[in-house]
Amino acid sequence: MIHETVKLSGHIIDSLTLPKVLDQILSMGGSFSIDEIDIGRTRVDSSKAVIRVEAPTEDELAHILRKLKFIGVEVNEREDAKLEKAVKDGVFPENFYSTTNLETFVKYKNNYVPVDGQEMDVGVRFDKGSEKFITTPMNDVKAGDFFVVGHSGVKVNSIAEDQVSHSFRFMSSSVSTEKPTLRQICEVARQMSEAKKKGLRKLFVLGPAVVHGGAAGSVAKLIEQGWIDLLFAGNALATHDIESALYGTSLGVSLAGGVYAEHGNEHHLRAINAIRSAGGIKDAVESGLLNSGIMRGCVSNDVPFVLAGSIRDDGPLPEVITDVIEAQNAMRSHLKGVGIVVVVGTMLHGIATGNMMPASAPMFCVDTNPATVTKFADRGSFQCMGIIMDAASFFNNLAGLLGCE
Repeated sequence: MIHETVKLSGHIIDSLTLPKVLDQILSMGGSFSIDEIDIGRTRVDSSKAVIRVEAPTEDELAHILRKLKFIGVEVNEREDAKLEKAVKDGVFPENFYSTTNLETFVKYKNNYVPVDGQEMDVGVRFDKGSEKFITTPMNDVKAGDFFVVGHSGVKVNSIAEDQVSHSFRFMSSSVSTEKPTLRQICEVARQMSEAKKKGLRKLFVLGPAVVHGGAAGSVAKLIEQGWIDLLFAGNALATHDIESALYGTSLGVSLAGGVYAEHGNEHHLRAINAIRSAGGIKDAVESGLLNSGIMRGCVSNDVPFVLAGSIRDDGPLPEVITDVIEAQNAMRSHLKGVGIVVVVGTMLHGIATGNMMPASAPMFCVDTNPATVTKFADRGSFQCMGIIMDAASFFNNLAGLLGCE
């Protein structure tokens, strides 16, 4: 039998990482023996295990080890990572290494070098001048660039459960309407406060339900008092926020009385037209046309926002980026220093953001539909914690907890 010794560390017992690793070895036709194990004595202590992995052939062993690396197993790589040159713009080399959202290192000159800009589903480009490894989307590939190929020489660190708050861990076990929502919101507030203390940015990704449900006022207060540093949304959130400010309606329904306004179906288009006539959202704020709401709060408090368009958009507003690649790049350009992400009422913009974020950044998804939260995990953002409730209740409670009421 061909063998290799690997290491596993962290909260490998209570996170069930150790049994997952052993089961993975057996399910792939290998065998194992635990040569050393040191189990932590308290909840904050980490554990360590040294495991001998065996397989009938070199190829089978390599296949097993490749799988284990993505569970957080430390494999002793014998050689540096392999690099190949891209021969065409927009095309990775064959067998390019496709990233995850976990912290990744590349072995170069016998040392492990951290990958810059960690996100999932991109390649890893090697910059010869700086000798850095940088995540690069397919669209940004240039002929002549060097990329990591294969899995040899690549190490992935699993955050497992040891970077998740013990007080909140039980809530991330499954998505359920029966979880205590106030306690969940308290955890969001706590993590936002932690990020603020550390000087990290707080990113909110919002859908139009925030306005439809009457939460725009609470969001505006959070912006004004420094609790939101960056906003991602689409044309709909901005449009209905502006409609609300100009006409008191959202989707033509009065937010004060809950009744359909006469000719209310025209209001969102008239709102877009008014902003386009003014020259844009910022111009509308500066002229006094737009004097309330989320978008006014962003402009007045220098909070950057990215509005990414979609095929169904009316108008759209002048600031909406209609080219999807340009929108992706705009979002990426703002992500440095983001320490927490809160997604409310938007699946597509939320998943897009999750795909660009490292798994180490806390992420919360608030939605009335449990299936929306599940989709985040299905698409790789396993660190996302779900809160099943409406946007207005969430924001009104959050603003109160953070002293914005």
